[in-house]
Amino acid sequence: MERKFKFTVDEFYHGYSRGNNKSVIFLSDADRKRFQKLLYVCNSASPVVFRDIQGMPLDKIKKGEALVDIGAYCLMPNHFHLLLRERIDGGISKFLEKLLTAYSMYFNKKYERTGKLFEGRFQATHVDTDEYLKYLFAYIHLNPVKIIDPKWKEDGIQNRMVAKEYLGKYVHSSYQDYFGSARQEGKILEKPAFPEYFAKSQDFEEFINEWIDYSTLKDSRKTNKQNPCKSECCFDDV
Repeated sequence: MERKFKFTVDEFYHGYSRGNNKSVIFLSDADRKRFQKLLYVCNSASPVVFRDIQGMPLDKIKKGEALVDIGAYCLMPNHFHLLLRERIDGGISKFLEKLLTAYSMYFNKKYERTGKLFEGRFQATHVDTDEYLKYLFAYIHLNPVKIIDPKWKEDGIQNRMVAKEYLGKYVHSSYQDYFGSARQEGKILEKPAFPEYFAKSQDFEEFINEWIDYSTLKDSRKTNKQNPCKSECCFDDV
């Protein structure tokens, strides 16, 4: 389906895709780590041969000019979410096509399968307001709560402390990078390309706590915060 907008340099977008027929696309931690590494190496105008960088930490990998800026990401069992900024003309399309192709080839070879891994082309929405952009930092990073609390979006988070503890240990998103964790996956992000909502890790923690508290109180969600997302961008599948 043709998009109703064109990607524009310096604009922000929510990119996402899920498995074909809602199938699981990450079967192991090794798969998730591979995808996270691809988030970094595929974000390059120059080609990268993965076997040449096998086992190398991200800070040792040399690559060309970045195609996009990544502000946040999260891997779920059958889909992923990315917060992106178009850096050069055609950057987002080139990046996501490289990413999905590279991961599909890896996955199909590893699990001896054929056919499409992802459900059609990648999807994206234009983030056209500051409210929507800031909201996505919460939405993307809170996604893993659904793994332990499948009905939280409908019924509210059942246990605030359990949810927060689970998010803090979930290494397959950029959540830890906003808490100041020193890990190589932090190289995936280009925080200065996004508004400085979280000058300190404490600012991010307070922001997430606010959304967790809000999501815990089911009745308040009907009258207080409004979801600024203007499209059907949220996958309900785990």
